[in-house]
Amino acid sequence: MINNVLMIIIGFALLVFGADMLVKGASNIAKKFHIPEMLIGLTIVAIGTSAPELIITITSTQSSSTDLIIGNAIGSNLCNLLLILGLMAIIRPVKIDKEARNFHIPMAFLASLVILLMGLGILGNSTQYINQMEGFFLIILFVVYFSYPIVKEFEDIVNSYKKEKLERKNLSNKNSRKKKINIPLSLLLIVVGVLLLKYGGDFVVDSATNIALYFNIPERVIGLTVVAIGTALPELVTSIFAVIRKDTDLAVGNLVGSCVLNLFLILGIGAMITPLEFTPDFIQNLILLCSMTFVLWLFNFMGKRDTITRPKGLVLLGVFALYMFSLFVY
Repeated sequence: MINNVLMIIIGFALLVFGADMLVKGASNIAKKFHIPEMLIGLTIVAIGTSAPELIITITSTQSSSTDLIIGNAIGSNLCNLLLILGLMAIIRPVKIDKEARNFHIPMAFLASLVILLMGLGILGNSTQYINQMEGFFLIILFVVYFSYPIVKEFEDIVNSYKKEKLERKNLSNKNSRKKKINIPLSLLLIVVGVLLLKYGGDFVVDSATNIALYFNIPERVIGLTVVAIGTALPELVTSIFAVIRKDTDLAVGNLVGSCVLNLFLILGIGAMITPLEFTPDFIQNLILLCSMTFVLWLFNFMGKRDTITRPKGLVLLGVFALYMFSLFVY
């Protein structure tokens, strides 16, 4: 029992360090080849911080722990919207920018609604399973979602590249004195990061499953709590530091964008490997996720506009506490 707890802690540590190495290595290579920073943020950073959830999904399908896949995706989203965003607002009121209000938050609500309708059998194959075809459809939605900002800002990306190229030409002497990016080291960071994510995912899934069996706790509960909070650690650390640095716009976009990624990409990949069954308990959690995503959008028009104030943050944390309590009581 104690060994399983230690393995979960070690697994979470590997997931966090692995995600950090993966993001650093990939970002260095992108900068080396002068890929615009916006494109890096929309791809490498977003996927890198959600890498733990992806690894957990792949590992869980191999051990037939499909409840962990669904529980992890839903639980991570609730952690992002309730726990992490609530903590950010307590530390400092969080400003919601126009793009997050008008695009990312509504898309997060749409993503949770699509999964809910699929789980109810209203959308798709009229069963409580998400099959391979529906999983492929979810992955297509993910590609569309993450392509939209790139297409929308394509002109800015091109202009940014031209500006960087001109600066490199005009300031070649100055740039030569800057610290050079070590490509072999960056590749090593990527490889080590992937390995840490792989073994960290194995440790978390195997140990969480053993604990669930030992205490006769459903895998659904373990996925919605321990695994979900653990895989949300990269977003938690990133967001807290962003608030401290007074740079919350990117953090909010990443949090909400991560919610879309978890539902469309993570569940899509899981369903492509093995059908995912949505039990009534998961449906209840999806209803909560849809409701709180809609409430988050409404917060933009309540009280101080486009701001998650401390009272609103307390509401989010209160709902999260009640949610955690309900999982173990009922």
